[in-house]
Amino acid sequence: MDSLFNLLPSLDKIFVIFILIGATLVISVIFNLLICFRLRATKSFYVTSLIMPIIVTAVISMVSLFLDGVASGAVRIASIAVALGLIRFRSLNAKAEELLILFAGVAFGLICGLGYAAFAAIFAVLIALLYIGATYLNIFQNKRFGKERLLKITIPESLEYKDVFSETFEHYLRSFELVEVKTTNMGSMFRLSYKIELKNEKEEKELIDELRTKNGNLEISILPYVEEAKVL
Repeated sequence: MDSLFNLLPSLDKIFVIFILIGATLVISVIFNLLICFRLRATKSFYVTSLIMPIIVTAVISMVSLFLDGVASGAVRIASIAVALGLIRFRSLNAKAEELLILFAGVAFGLICGLGYAAFAAIFAVLIALLYIGATYLNIFQNKRFGKERLLKITIPESLEYKDVFSETFEHYLRSFELVEVKTTNMGSMFRLSYKIELKNEKEEKELIDELRTKNGNLEISILPYVEEAKVL
């Protein structure tokens, strides 16, 4: 497989770059359409994932066009480093899956920018299908993963919460961890948040009833446990 710069020698290099940018756009659209079946993300994330490969293609194509020989190799390496640095802003607050998709977009943008549009298309589709297949399979999933709950208990400020619920937790829960202590109602109450896993999910009501007797019948809630997520 040869680069389009070599396959289309009769065309002006600028026209070849526009062809590569157009190819990247098509590949990126197909890639994001495939990914969206399994990845729940914000609209801004998909916009970023759609446009970033096109930017990378334009940058790498211009490097390929105006530089050659030894200098070309060095500058291409530097350009790739800069392109990979584009996703640095995302690494602090992104989910692993979102970083994966952005890395993939940068990768096929780089490949297409070097003139290998067909390979970039094949690579993008293979990565998308592999991602979809991997998310459908449960072979990587721990049996206990996903069973965590978020237990929120409101208590009066006078109640010593360190050990007051320990006996109840040990009876009903397989595991528990205090993840947040927060004041509420103008500081007259505390809201405790625990990451918990029930021994028997059918005993959820019994757990709540027993906790109510210890927190003065104040508010108690049990929610699905979700790690705090930030959006792009």
